[in-house]
Amino acid sequence: MIVIIDYGMGNLGSLVNMFKKLGYKSTITNDLRIISLSKKIILPGVGSFDTAMERLKNKTGLIELLGELVLQKGIPILGVCLGMQILTNFSEEGNVKGLGWIPAETLKFKNHSKYKVPHMGWNYINSLKKDKILKGIDINFKYYFVHSYYVKVIDEYYSLAKTDYTVKFDSIINRKNIYGVQFHPEKSHKFGMKFLKNFVLL
Repeated sequence: MIVIIDYGMGNLGSLVNMFKKLGYKSTITNDLRIISLSKKIILPGVGSFDTAMERLKNKTGLIELLGELVLQKGIPILGVCLGMQILTNFSEEGNVKGLGWIPAETLKFKNHSKYKVPHMGWNYINSLKKDKILKGIDINFKYYFVHSYYVKVIDEYYSLAKTDYTVKFDSIINRKNIYGVQFHPEKSHKFGMKFLKNFVLL
């Protein structure tokens, strides 16, 4: 079962529709019983870092259950956009600690004369190493981004791909069964479909 975590931070319907196009059924829920049965987990997110963490904490037992499933049982999880950022240690956007599941930090784009912030629109990812989630994805694939903060891994070991926009930031991060993407695969048409299918097949 593909479970999309509903904690009030994201456009969840787009993810459901994308999985439906791929021929997979997904469920939007914050019900701990249903989440406990998941085989794949999507952690979406749009909004502020602190609000996202507070909402996760406000659902009694959710963070603990996710920790059990992901860290102990090895269930694959994909953090999308803000969902990726809260996998890191902290964000310059606020004062609340992140989940800290991947050694990384979330930083704010600096003002730049040639680039607008937020980073919004289509951009490339440059893969750094081989991974099942990148199978069949090449340098011509473009993905849709919308973000004012970016992730920087503490050790390059945890970076699967980078994207260039004022700086080279980590657009795909990974630690064992934990994945995060800064782009929105559910808004990235055929390229996003390929990526999500790879995640399902992990």
